[in-house]
Parts: sequence; C-alpha cells; structure tokens
Amino acid sequence: MLALSDSDFQRLYTYIKKNYGIDLSKKKQLIISRLSNSLSAQGYQDFSTYVDEIVSGRDTEMVTAMLNKLTTNYTYFLREEEHFKYLWDVILPDLAKKHAKDKVLAIWSAGCSSGEEPYTISMYLKEYFGPQASQWDTRVLATDISQKILNTAINATYGEEGMSSLPPTWKQKYFVKADKDTYTVSPAIKQNVIFRTFNLMDPITFKRKFDLIFCRNVMIYFDQNTKDALVRRFYNATVPGGHLFIGHSEGLNKVTCPYEYIKPAIYQKT
Repeated sequence: MLALSDSDFQRLYTYIKKNYGIDLSKKKQLIISRLSNSLSAQGYQDFSTYVDEIVSGRDTEMVTAMLNKLTTNYTYFLREEEHFKYLWDVILPDLAKKHAKDKVLAIWSAGCSSGEEPYTISMYLKEYFGPQASQWDTRVLATDISQKILNTAINATYGEEGMSSLPPTWKQKYFVKADKDTYTVSPAIKQNVIFRTFNLMDPITFKRKFDLIFCRNVMIYFDQNTKDALVRRFYNATVPGGHLFIGHSEGLNKVTCPYEYIKPAIYQKT
C-alpha cells in the first residue's frame, strides 16, 4: 500500500468535493485501498505526485478513472423492484393519460452507471405500451459523469448474473445471446436510451422538464448540503406531478425537501 499523507488526503478530498460533490472526507482508507495497486503499477512511489496531477485538473480521463474506482457501485437489472412496480401500477397509467395527445414522455436516469437502469426502464415502457409503443416517444435520457462507464452502457453486453431478476421471457424478447455467458441488449431497447456525459453538480438545462427522474444510489456519496442543492435542481427540472426516485439506502431531508414524500424512496412534485 502506498502512503497517503494527511495533507495530500485533504487536498484530494477537497478537490473531489468541490468539483464533483462527492464527500470522501472520512474515506482515507478506502482511497488507499482502491487506488494503491493501480498507482504502484503506473510507477508512482506515493500519492503526492498523483494528487498534484489530479488537482491540476489537466487530465480529465485520469480524474474520471479515479472517480470510477472510488465510487464503483454494483448494479443489476431490475434493482429495487418496488420502484418498477410503482412505475407500472401508478405512474405509467397516469402518464399515458396525461400525454395521450403528444405521446412524449420525459424520463431521466441520472447517474446511470453501466446502463442496467435505463435499459430496465425501457423494457417496462415497451411492455406497458405494447403494440402502441412505436407511436410514443419514450426515449430515456441516461447520464453519468464517466465516459468510460457510458461506453460500457452503450456496448450493452451483460453477464447472466446481473440479469437474474428479470422475467425469463424478457431475456428472450429484449436480449441477443452474445456468447455462452453474455447477452447484448436488443436494438429496440438500445435505441430507446440516449446516453450523455453530465456532472450532477452542473446546472440542469435540458430542453424539457421531466416526468420522472431516477437518481438512485448516487447521493450516498454527497454530504447534506450538496444533496439538498441537487434535489432543488431536480425539483426545478421536474414537471408538476412528476416523480423522483432515489435509492432505498438514501434519504432526503424532510425539512428542506421540496418534493412530497409518497412512499420509501419515491417523491412527487405536487
């Protein structure tokens, strides 16, 4: 393990929090354990030179590679299934009525990681609208700070382990077998997702406001002030009646949250 001095640790977590909202001020050992091996392999003798390069901000690829290592979050298809049951039972029937004329939905998967979430949403949309799906614009905006992880999502090839929660018929309908142990998402589902790089600390200036925002298991890395500010930006980017889904391991401040609490990890702009 490489040595990480207190001063270098402070420089690093301050830079990360200021620019990306991620609070690692109590995660010194995590930083050491997740970065040491790769830094040693690259020839670094300690963290000092590496931190110099990171805080200079010159190499964005280097920064995103670091963030990937420090915030890697295991994900899979149909994660937190209760959300998708509520989507099916409550939200989609409401949106189908609300958008009966324009037939355009606005859904955002914020912090989409390797793509399982927006692809799961798309499968639900295809299932719900059935033969009428081609008449609707249900494209999902999926964003992440890391272009590398987005490339994985765009490639859309997954192992069976991460697909185990999906109904067996969906594997046949929405995936193409790539080899013995991997599957690729079908073109119809891939085409329903628009991937973009986006830093959640930036102003939200997309053309349309959203009927539904998924931001699940992302804010666990943010301190309360950063989280409150992001939720306010989400609220301003949500249409009246729209919903925000967060991770079940997360919580919003009841005093400052502008959304109305509906049920665990589900909020609505009323």
